[in-house]
Amino acid sequence: MAENFYEMYLEEMGGITPLTEQEKKALLKETARGDAGARSRLVEGSLRHVLDLVSGYEGRELPMSDIVQEANTALMLAAIEYDESEPWDGLVERRVREAVELALEEQRAEAEIEENMAARVNVLQTVSQMMAKELGREATLQELAAKMKMTEEEIKDIMKLALDALTVNGEGRALGETEDDTDSSNPIKDGWSMEER
Repeated sequence: MAENFYEMYLEEMGGITPLTEQEKKALLKETARGDAGARSRLVEGSLRHVLDLVSGYEGRELPMSDIVQEANTALMLAAIEYDESEPWDGLVERRVREAVELALEEQRAEAEIEENMAARVNVLQTVSQMMAKELGREATLQELAAKMKMTEEEIKDIMKLALDALTVNGEGRALGETEDDTDSSNPIKDGWSMEER
């Protein structure tokens, strides 16, 4: 869906009249003086340049539609910031690259957190199943915490995360699982309980 929006955006770009050098110079002067109309046209006329700047980010952690959105926001902020103290093209390039790199970095960090949490959920599931076999019943929160050398609150957080992930995807898969992991256990099916016993 996101890529369809990107395709539509590329088509719309064809309808924007490019800036001539003369128009650009005049717009930059007016923009630096705070003229909102000039700023708006400067931003519109710079969209294609911004698209060229971000084309090398295709295939990275974010879809191109998100990357273009980040870049366009940076372009608008650059137009507000512009005061002739540095060349327009240099300001735009710097602001766009900063914004896109930050968005990609945040996405990488988010993915890493999700991976770590998925690993913790999977370990808890394994430990829970082993203890259920050993004890002949479901382990209590206290027993799980002791076995995993964690606090009861941490165990509860991991259980909640697993249950939230199942609720979000609605297909009974734990965080980090795919459709191929059909033999994987399911914390709800395995009778995890948030209750203390």
